[in-house]
Amino acid sequence: MAGEVVHFEVPAEDLERAQSFYRNAFGWQLDPVPEMSYTMVTTTVVDDDGRPAEPGAINGGMMTRQRPFTGPVIVIGVDDVDGALERITELGGEVLRPKVAVGEMGFSAYFTDPEGNVVGLWETARATA
Repeated sequence: MAGEVVHFEVPAEDLERAQSFYRNAFGWQLDPVPEMSYTMVTTTVVDDDGRPAEPGAINGGMMTRQRPFTGPVIVIGVDDVDGALERITELGGEVLRPKVAVGEMGFSAYFTDPEGNVVGLWETARATA
């Protein structure tokens, strides 16, 4: 289903300090992905595919704080990032970062809503037969 919050991102000035804080405060599992300058954050039990096992639960990521990512970001799942960005701009949103591939996992993009909030989009890559 499209339109669900599927991920979150927490920017940090000092990644080691932030990782230590969230690991110790909440028991989050943190897995750095150096080639992407990103840390995967697991907040809940996952299934064999790495997806949250509990309905409604989400996992996230951490990255170095830099504009436009100055505060936490929610990421919304969509079936088609390009189509979603088109609709978003029709409704008064603004594209911050267009669609980019994230390895073989899928595609991401970022926009601001009419209130100036930064929001992410995620499109899972389709399996090829």
